[in-house]
Amino acid sequence: MKCIRHIVPILLALALAGPTRGMSVEESELLQCGRLRQAPESGSGSYVERQYAPDRTVDILHVAIDVTPDFKARTIRGVTSIRFAPIVRELAELSLDAKDLCVSAVSATQSLAGYSATDEKIVITFSRPIPPGQEATVFITYEAEPQRGLYFRTPELGYEERDMHLFTQGESHEAPYWFPNYDYPNERATSEVTCRVPPDMTVLSNGSLLRERLDPNTGLKTVTWFQSKPHVNYLIALAAGRFAKIEAQHRNVPLAFYTPASLIHLARRSFEGTADMIAFYEREIGIPYPWNKYDQVVVRDFVAGGMENTTLTILTDNTLFTDETENIHSSEGLVAHELVHQWFGDYVTCKDWSHLWLNEGFATYYEKLYDGHRHGRDAMLYNLYGTARGILRDRADEKPIVWRGYGDAGEQFDYRSYSKGGWVLHMLRTELGEELFRRCIKTYMERNPLCCVETADLRSVVEELSGRSCDRFFDQWVYHAGFPKLTVSYKWLGTDKLARVSVRQTQRTGDDVLLFCLHTKLRFLVNGKPIDKDITIDQKEHDFYIPLEREPKIVRFDPQYGLLAQVTFDQPTEMLYAQLADQNDVVGRLLAIEALKEKKDKKTVARLQTCLNEDSFWGVRITAADALQDIHTDEAFTALVASRSQTDARVRLRMVASIGRFYRPETLETIERILENEKNPEIVAAAVESLGRYHTAEGHALIIRYLKSESYRNRLASAAVSAIRMLDDPQFIPALSKLLKAHNGAWGRGRFGQALDALAYIARNEEDRTEVRELLGSYVNHPDRSVRTGAIRALGTLGDPQATGIVQTFTRDTPRDGVERAARDALAKLQEQKALAPQEVIELRQVVDDLKKDTKKLTDELEDIKKRLDAKGEAKHDDKDQPAAGADPNAN
Repeated sequence: MKCIRHIVPILLALALAGPTRGMSVEESELLQCGRLRQAPESGSGSYVERQYAPDRTVDILHVAIDVTPDFKARTIRGVTSIRFAPIVRELAELSLDAKDLCVSAVSATQSLAGYSATDEKIVITFSRPIPPGQEATVFITYEAEPQRGLYFRTPELGYEERDMHLFTQGESHEAPYWFPNYDYPNERATSEVTCRVPPDMTVLSNGSLLRERLDPNTGLKTVTWFQSKPHVNYLIALAAGRFAKIEAQHRNVPLAFYTPASLIHLARRSFEGTADMIAFYEREIGIPYPWNKYDQVVVRDFVAGGMENTTLTILTDNTLFTDETENIHSSEGLVAHELVHQWFGDYVTCKDWSHLWLNEGFATYYEKLYDGHRHGRDAMLYNLYGTARGILRDRADEKPIVWRGYGDAGEQFDYRSYSKGGWVLHMLRTELGEELFRRCIKTYMERNPLCCVETADLRSVVEELSGRSCDRFFDQWVYHAGFPKLTVSYKWLGTDKLARVSVRQTQRTGDDVLLFCLHTKLRFLVNGKPIDKDITIDQKEHDFYIPLEREPKIVRFDPQYGLLAQVTFDQPTEMLYAQLADQNDVVGRLLAIEALKEKKDKKTVARLQTCLNEDSFWGVRITAADALQDIHTDEAFTALVASRSQTDARVRLRMVASIGRFYRPETLETIERILENEKNPEIVAAAVESLGRYHTAEGHALIIRYLKSESYRNRLASAAVSAIRMLDDPQFIPALSKLLKAHNGAWGRGRFGQALDALAYIARNEEDRTEVRELLGSYVNHPDRSVRTGAIRALGTLGDPQATGIVQTFTRDTPRDGVERAARDALAKLQEQKALAPQEVIELRQVVDDLKKDTKKLTDELEDIKKRLDAKGEAKHDDKDQPAAGADPNAN
């Protein structure tokens, strides 16, 4: 599963497979596809009692669910039957997970003494205990208004009538919100899902379509799906609504890709690689696709990036994009990740959440293997390089991959199970070799079909087939935390013709993090030929001496890139230049760029410019652009501008972003030229965002133009909003307010809320914030939760104390969802503003008093001047009235 509790849109920068500026690559990857789950607020980081799989008192054999949704009321009526048999002991009571289900009746094939239902459980008591091995079935009738687990997308929630639908999400423990069950992954059962919907709707679920008929009594279409192979409870899925589809085939496996009806024209690019992926995974894993069909369905505002339900993967609508974006966006990683889960996670499933990496680590790594198959080994290594940078960043890495100290299963859905788990498999594959690794994985799968597994099952197979003791490998990488931090140094001993390479492990060691045992290579390029030396690092410090004919031109540590380690290796500049030019070593070139970006000399800038224009791999060119931006000299800017004509849209995008981070008049001129000529909307959006650094009439006019423009999911208007927020100029309030008064549903998820927050931000210092406050207040009850959340958050940003009453209506002591958390945070901001108000009032009053004194002084001075002028005027008048000397006073 690629999961995040509250998924953000696939942001422009995150669409790139490589490192994202301002964010670790590991985080970029996770956000890109919704892979990272937000830890529960109350339990995050808390060490509670250790978690283990619960005892199984019964063997669940079959689950049958029959639901009738009411789309307008967003409720369901259901009957669920569960067939089971006690395992060892006779059973007097059956306890099932059922969250907020309103149970109206319970019956069974055995006599019942009664039942009790709480907000969490249904406990069914039998008149006489059921003996071990004897099958029985219970039937539970209920109604529900699911807050989780089953999600409606209806006009009442702000969605189009023609796209109305619902979908479910089971992992990790959401299924009990829409049907009663045993909700833990150490149990498997066959399943049957029946759904009754209006005749124009499509119903999708696991397995095979058993029947579809129109009920003459209700006028509803009744559709039943049957999954004949047992799977774990969280993989039971349902999607129903107004979907359109495109189809394909892989051998005898039918493939279908569904979207809401209005989005089907965007489906092709996201779906087209599926058949090739299945063929590759069958060869790589050695096990044929294990199910009867494979459907993918895109839903509106999915709660995750994707979910790998058996035969029915549910995907976010953020995975759809237009052809105009060229190769900037791709669904390939998401689709590959969820597809390979059909083997790792569905066919073979982790026994409990502490071993989640056996699901997610495998899916993450095999996603990268497909990247290498489709786009070449450089692409796979670049992907691994970016992931490693995210894992290796400074963090309190105190939890191992297999960790039982979590309070909620959601805490396991982080980089440890995904990225780090995938890297563990890469290191194992590097040590074993590709062929032996494949044989181990195939055997592991063959021995555990339709079973629940733990890490020991994988380790035992690897040990058996390789002859190696793998205890230390799994102990240091899986059962302990952290990673090695290595300081590497090199010196050429010319007299002895020896290369000395020293390696020190510098990580803190203790109960959580061990001293690592690492197997890798040193590579020396001498006379144009590579010379490799195998080394083992198992102590704090090592010195390795390697005889060579002459001093090497390049020295590489771990040239196969098979170690997850934070390596510091200072090398001479000329050696880095040679490494940068080696087109056979993509990771070496990336590492050289990372080292060279610390230098600001003209020669280094010239070398990076050559790399930016001539390197064979787009990811290296992107990294060179980033380095020039970091160097940030006049020469670096000139090099970027001179290199902006790139054929690969991903590189072109990064070029625009890098140029935009230079503040100078030439930047604005360059951005304006880009806007005149560029057609790719994502690159145009990056250019528009760069305008947010320039307070010019021309720049402001361009921002207003793009604010009013139309684009897919209002991408360009959203870029203009980002620029407006950066400028922090209240003159944009009227234009932005006008745009936001008419919410047309065309904005990508979260973007409209961000625009509301931007409006609040630029209005926060205005004396009269009434109009903005009222506009924001008009959206706090919007049917779209992301709009409600954005509006409430924006009221906090606005800082108008008069918004306090509005925000308070959405708060509670313990927030239950994103809206209530946003209200809590907004209220805290408003109260902070209120607390500051008395001092501000005092200061304002002092200013007013001073102004009054100054005004009075000026008034008095003006009055004095006026009196003097009046006096002078009267004197002149008197003089005019007197006769001149010697004149006859009686003369006319």
